[in-house]
Amino acid sequence: MLYEDPNIVHTVQQVLEVVGTFAFAISGIRMAANKHFDWFGGFVCGFAVAIGGGTIRDVMLGTVPFWMTSTMYILLTILAEALVIVFGKQVNKFAGTWLAFDTFGLALFTIAGLQKTVQFGFPFWVAIIMGAITGAAGGVIRDILLNQEPVILQKDIYAMASVAGGFLYWGMIELGIDVPIATIAVFIVICLIRFFAVKYHISLPILKGDK
Repeated sequence: MLYEDPNIVHTVQQVLEVVGTFAFAISGIRMAANKHFDWFGGFVCGFAVAIGGGTIRDVMLGTVPFWMTSTMYILLTILAEALVIVFGKQVNKFAGTWLAFDTFGLALFTIAGLQKTVQFGFPFWVAIIMGAITGAAGGVIRDILLNQEPVILQKDIYAMASVAGGFLYWGMIELGIDVPIATIAVFIVICLIRFFAVKYHISLPILKGDK
């Protein structure tokens, strides 16, 4: 098991949280802009989606939430909002911009949640659940702030991509594959699942009601 070298895991985890924060912040701020929020509202929405899942994870793990140990995460959200403000029109020209950043954030935070939970000594089945919470819960908070149905409750493949990535990560680590390689592989798989699901309208079966 490659968790014998905590320095590698810690470095990978920090990179994931930094890049994931930036990606999720942009996705939240972009959606806030579509709802015509002001600058402060956009920051709140971007920061909430960036830290929401990780905060829930850390509280459940009994540790200080990751964003409370450094001002970097607030600064990353401010940078993300500045980019949206300055280059918003250029960004809007690219179809699927929100989907791309939201998917990147989902994948990055899923892996960070997996790694941190295992570091705290929990079994991998708990890590898979915590990875999904870390990746998807911020999006739920964002959608509530935007007064819309959370993506996780819709028929689109979202949290299930996190779960699939969690099982893949578990398998790769059990096979002795290096953490950085496993991280890259799981990131790619989660992104591909999400992109293909949206592109080809792949979804889970829908519950049938009385009507």
